[in-house]
Amino acid sequence: MGVSLIFKIAAVGILVTILSQVLKHSGREEQSFLVSLAGLILVLTWIVPYIYDLFMTIQDLFAI
Repeated sequence: MGVSLIFKIAAVGILVTILSQVLKHSGREEQSFLVSLAGLILVLTWIVPYIYDLFMTIQDLFAI
C-alpha cells in the first residue's frame, strides 16, 4: 500500500465532507447522503484488492 493511496483516500474524505455539508445546509439531505455513499463506494473499490491480498497472505501463512 503506497502513500499515494492514503492521500487519495484523505482527499476523497475532505471533498465528500465539504460537499455533504454544503448540500445539508442548502436543504438537500438526500443528495448529501448519495454523495457520502458514492465516496464510500469509491474508497472501497480502491481498498478491496489490498484486503484480498491480506486474506490470501494469511491463508498462505496458515496453509488452510
